Amino acid sequence: MALIKSISGIRGTIGGNPGDNLTPIEVVKFTASFITFLKAKSGKDRLLIVLGRDARVSGKMLNELVVATANSLSADIIDVGLSTTPTVEIAVKRLKADGGIILTASHNPAEWNALKLLNNKGEFISANEGNALLKIAEKEDFNFSGIASLGTYVYDDTFIDKHIEMIVDLPLVDINLIKEVNFKVAIDCVNSTGGIALPQLLKRLGVNQIEKLNCEPTGIFTHNPEPLPENLTEISARVVASACDLGFVVDPDVDRLAIISEDGNMFGEEFTLVTVADYILQHQTGNTVSNLSSTKALKDLTESYGGQYFASAVGEVNVVEMMKAQNAIIGGEGNGGIIYPELHYGRDALVGIALFLTYLAKTKLKCSALRAKYPSYYISKNKITLPKGIDVDQILKAVQEIYKHEDLITIDGVKINFTNEWVHLRKSNTEPIIRIYAESDTKELADLLASRIISEIQNLIQ
Repeated sequence: MALIKSISGIRGTIGGNPGDNLTPIEVVKFTASFITFLKAKSGKDRLLIVLGRDARVSGKMLNELVVATANSLSADIIDVGLSTTPTVEIAVKRLKADGGIILTASHNPAEWNALKLLNNKGEFISANEGNALLKIAEKEDFNFSGIASLGTYVYDDTFIDKHIEMIVDLPLVDINLIKEVNFKVAIDCVNSTGGIALPQLLKRLGVNQIEKLNCEPTGIFTHNPEPLPENLTEISARVVASACDLGFVVDPDVDRLAIISEDGNMFGEEFTLVTVADYILQHQTGNTVSNLSSTKALKDLTESYGGQYFASAVGEVNVVEMMKAQNAIIGGEGNGGIIYPELHYGRDALVGIALFLTYLAKTKLKCSALRAKYPSYYISKNKITLPKGIDVDQILKAVQEIYKHEDLITIDGVKINFTNEWVHLRKSNTEPIIRIYAESDTKELADLLASRIISEIQNLIQ
């Protein structure tokens, strides 16, 4: 099936042969590598690690493997149980732990799982740290502990509650205003841990009318778990049929947020961040960050408030590094990932919901009318499969040469900024493909731009 080793962790399908899939051998090996890496970095002989997981069927099995391996390397585990990625990130920081491990394959289907790795700040490890970890795994350079120094295990499932309390205590979250509006909200939690966290959050915010879809955390996903329009027909219909004010959809580990307007139409994942940023920027002038493949609407918005917009390479760790460097007050990614430093440096659908509901209540607008405030930019997402043996880097350099007189950004593939549109080309680290994202004022223009670039790449290959 599939096994992907990267700087951010290890991801793969359950079962099959060692080395080709995410088997117990890979789980033990990468857990041992991570603990060994953290020991070397911290200089400590004993570590404290926070562990959490989404609701995948394979999660409990992986959990037990991680606990046993970490304990065998003198690492004490605090297991926060069925949780969300942002909750584990917050728990690492609150507990002053040495690191964290989240067992989740994010939006991948149910047969996948992964180990996501956090540093002592509750943030994803950096590229350099990831490369160091991969070298330890390759050499299997582990030194397991004797019985006198084995680690301990504590289970503590209170951190979703703590996470929610931190959110409602934020100055820009207005519980009283949300209660006054008396929203009716539909939620789709794709049979994972959002089904635990979202109802608790909404009730704490004063939302008492909740239409629940797929909220039982069974790990058996009733639809493809990536929150894209084609996977969300059920909740779109429920929002309309039940006369809801809006709907919220999260992925299995609750770090991405999609919104459905009252008319059943997608609000647009790209505009989850844009809308929350609009609310934040009304109260505080500052800078924003999103990745190179995200809508230019955030740049337009930020500059209208007197702030500066910065684009990072794709990936949460890159967005966070740029946010810190530029002192950004809000940031994230166009896939519905909101990073609000006032709470923590991690994509967090829960804080996104609280801020969005507060802003919607303040505007006194319907959800569709709020969306209509923003530009109707459209992003066309495509990919081109390359022949075996093609040097992808040379292809990207050739594209740079063609467009050398345009505004180019090359920190992550090639992004070409034209006057009113852009195109971003990125190579895959796991497949012989180039991903091509293009944004323009209409779907037709975005598709046309993408088609032009694809044609030019095909000519280069020939």
